[in-house]
Amino acid sequence: MGPPAGLSTALDCTAPQTLTPTRIVELPEQASTGPQDAIARLPHEWEQTVTSWGEPAYRGRQVFEWVHRHGVLDPAEMSNLPKALRARLAEDGVSWPLELVSSHVSDDRTNKLLVAMPDGERVETVLIPQLQDLSVVTQCVSSQVGCAMGCVFCASGVAGLKRQMSAAEIVAQVLLGRRELESDQRIRNVVFMGMGEPLHNYEALARALVLLTHPDGIDLSKRRVTVSTSGLVRQIDRLGRDFGGQVQLAVSLHAVRDEDRSAIMPINRKHGLDELMACLRRYPLSKRQRITIEYTLIKGVNDSVADANAMVSLLRGIPVKVNLIPMNPISASDLRAPDASHVTRFQERLTQRGMSVFVRKTRGDDVAAACGQLAFHGEPRRTRHTSSRG
Repeated sequence: MGPPAGLSTALDCTAPQTLTPTRIVELPEQASTGPQDAIARLPHEWEQTVTSWGEPAYRGRQVFEWVHRHGVLDPAEMSNLPKALRARLAEDGVSWPLELVSSHVSDDRTNKLLVAMPDGERVETVLIPQLQDLSVVTQCVSSQVGCAMGCVFCASGVAGLKRQMSAAEIVAQVLLGRRELESDQRIRNVVFMGMGEPLHNYEALARALVLLTHPDGIDLSKRRVTVSTSGLVRQIDRLGRDFGGQVQLAVSLHAVRDEDRSAIMPINRKHGLDELMACLRRYPLSKRQRITIEYTLIKGVNDSVADANAMVSLLRGIPVKVNLIPMNPISASDLRAPDASHVTRFQERLTQRGMSVFVRKTRGDDVAAACGQLAFHGEPRRTRHTSSRG
């Protein structure tokens, strides 16, 4: 495991819509139902809440701005609100839904944050400064406690899925992340590449996307949020419909033959490569957009020149860019990355065949914050092995 947009003042939550580039993203109907935690409420929901308390509607938008634009979750600090309303907000549960347990800063200034939720569950989120400009930060956020996908090269799924995260818990990672930035830094990109499969928690994900990109709140550019998936076909289609292609999509491919992919990614047994490729071909994209293909290079498993040639054939006709990720070691597996020369040979073969290819630089591996290394703490680790191809 880049971004969508904001909401209008009078939000219509009745149906998913296909959007033009200038429209504001609206919340899909399925993600608008049911009670919401305080942080997960949208401005119109806050207006409804405060008017039910006898306050004017505009107070609701003020509350939303305090929480999402300013990152203030202590009602006592919301200085332009009446004292009675601040007291009611405290009673209503306006507070942090998670707390920072520890922070581990890498030599390259990558910062892995371990956060805990009220029920004691913990997840990790990572702040990654750009090497060429350390003031610009990408935040990698988690969407589930653990993961049900079972990919053999990823630590997040070692103990399986513990529970879904709420939209409030997802968004609060970014609010907390902003609080942990250095004075000259800003979060420019948010990537759903932390713990969990984002599309396996779709309703919470959809609400979090709208909250993160709301113009009255954090106001992330819709080109700066990426949802990464292992290949849940129906949910990819739904994401495309609900957000009109404005969400940046990344797909964890990791193998180019069904037999090989099924061995390392169990989801392929449900949605094979033909079905996944058909889904990517119909995902709505603007002329300049491309789907990011993530490909973890594993020594002896998926790193041959024949694999590179097969990837070109598999992705033909789909607007993509390829991120090659030399596998980061995890304690639950004896799989390892190929050596650097092998990675270069694989990249060169793809480039020769006309593909746009990048090798992802390992960031934060000295604090176990690199791709595939995030895992919740205190769980037994089941060691997984996959035999190399001959």
